[in-house]
Amino acid sequence: MKIKLVKTTDAGFKPLLAKILARRGTRGSEVERRVSEIVTAVQRRGDAALLNYTRMFDGIRLTRATMEVKAPEVERALAKVARRDLAMLRLAAKRIAAFHRRQLLKSWHYHDPLGMSLGQRITPLERVGVYVPGGKASYPSTVLMNVIPARVAGVKEIIMTSPIGNDGAIILAAAHVAGVDRIFRVGGAQAVAALAFGTRTIPRVDKIVGPGNIFVATAKRMVFGEVNIDSIAGPSEILLLADESAEPVHVAADMLSQAEHDELAAALCVTTSTATALRIQRAIDALLKNTKRRAITLKALAKYGAIIVARGQKEMIELANAIAPEHIELIVKRPERLAKQIRNAGAMFLGPYSAPPLGDYLAGPNHVLPTGGSARFFSPLGTYDFLKRTTVIHAEKRALKALAPKITHMARLEGLDDHARSVEARFR
Repeated sequence: MKIKLVKTTDAGFKPLLAKILARRGTRGSEVERRVSEIVTAVQRRGDAALLNYTRMFDGIRLTRATMEVKAPEVERALAKVARRDLAMLRLAAKRIAAFHRRQLLKSWHYHDPLGMSLGQRITPLERVGVYVPGGKASYPSTVLMNVIPARVAGVKEIIMTSPIGNDGAIILAAAHVAGVDRIFRVGGAQAVAALAFGTRTIPRVDKIVGPGNIFVATAKRMVFGEVNIDSIAGPSEILLLADESAEPVHVAADMLSQAEHDELAAALCVTTSTATALRIQRAIDALLKNTKRRAITLKALAKYGAIIVARGQKEMIELANAIAPEHIELIVKRPERLAKQIRNAGAMFLGPYSAPPLGDYLAGPNHVLPTGGSARFFSPLGTYDFLKRTTVIHAEKRALKALAPKITHMARLEGLDDHARSVEARFR
């Protein structure tokens, strides 16, 4: 199979790009109907509905007593995990924590000329729910990336839900290393609903974070308002900007590293050189022969993979900002210079040795990134996602008196007479 090679001047380019960008949608009448039924059932029937859906969708028969993973089971899981694997988890956790400590916000205040003390107080959320997906692969890195920023922020209680099966030792080990307080072996839209509304067994949280399939994403969108959420995560995506200095095998390998996630993953490369595009195309074809997740990768590349030849660097940058990719990689002669022109991206990888898996696992920055073009307005998950900002106003009498005529004038301008009287009552 050869990945599509298109020029921006080709008639089929715009429809292809539109198809790729439209793949992330979580709005669909049938999915929304089914998820709405699940969310409503869990809200009304609590644990009974949760256990029923877990049996129906995951084939796991739980009781209220076995829903929560207890400490002895975590200890047994730790004993099963190889020392080398535990050391890897601890190294990743250390690097992730070091990066996220630099994101911590601080409370502040100042005194204005009227004598008012004005400020902002930063406090962590009380309880956070972390959703960890199962299914096509095991994701201990997702546990670390979602839990550690919350722990660094000072969240008091972190609840994790995941459809943990018999092979979940590495997930439980990651949860232990990251500092999860309680773990429940439930997944899907029903787990999101349980976290949002609470049941007898699973406590209600203030915010839900973590990726999942279309049902999980739809459920998170539906419960937003009852609780806060991080974002609506969509399929993985990577956009590489490559010039003639790029090693084709590096570009090809990085594209495949994202395509193997799932059938909806998008792997794109933009270059200004047709010769470079052809070399990358051949490199992808060669590497595909040895990929272990071949079936998934082939479907992703066939539907949402492409090598795009732009008319120049200006168009290449315009495309990058329009796509607003989750990952953008710059394998060009002067990546720092080009990076200054990229406004919309979840994470930037500069130069040939900043391979995306470095960011996925051990660099330190979060790998929970905005997808599907939402990098235009969303940021990577960070410590700031688990902190609240509260404004503080402390006014002395002279400060209120000095502003009173203006306040009362503005209040009556808006037709809110009692607002004005609230101030006037203090100076009779």
